[in-house]
Amino acid sequence: MPTFDPRSTALILIDLQDGIVAGDKGPHSADAVVAAGKTLAARFREAGAPVVLVHVGVTPETMPSLNVDQPRLPAEGTPPAFSALVDGLRQDGDLVVLKHHWGAFTGTDLDLLLRRRGVKTVVIAGIATNFGVESTARVAWELSYDVVVVEDASTSRSAELHDFAVREILPQIARVVKLEAVTLS
Repeated sequence: MPTFDPRSTALILIDLQDGIVAGDKGPHSADAVVAAGKTLAARFREAGAPVVLVHVGVTPETMPSLNVDQPRLPAEGTPPAFSALVDGLRQDGDLVVLKHHWGAFTGTDLDLLLRRRGVKTVVIAGIATNFGVESTARVAWELSYDVVVVEDASTSRSAELHDFAVREILPQIARVVKLEAVTLS
């Protein structure tokens, strides 16, 4: 795996927030993913590369359609505590993006924030692999970013959901790597 240029690479951490880290996860625990996210963020900050912390929250006004077979969002929206980033994640200088959908680009200024900083490569990790991480990776790829997904810094509601995304979807739009492979210089 190549070394990433901190002048043109950004880290995007997806949904490492109180309302999402709770509950069963697989194949990696939420604690392990949060720890890996903090490790990645420290590497990027040390190299002077952008760190983007994405969290989700919805109100009745920003709610995606609930006219689906298996709605998971409460019609009244999410409480403010749901969207709070996990303790110790955010540092001065980090970019914070509030999204209202699975992916981090739809309805946000993330693309503008990255392009203004000369970003060409995005390294993505977080929860859930097959929801927020995959949706963000898909749109990043469609926007012509080089996409890297850190497998062991991501997880889902089950090992099966995570593994399907990592094995079948993400390799077609991204490079899938382990935490140890992500270096900047």
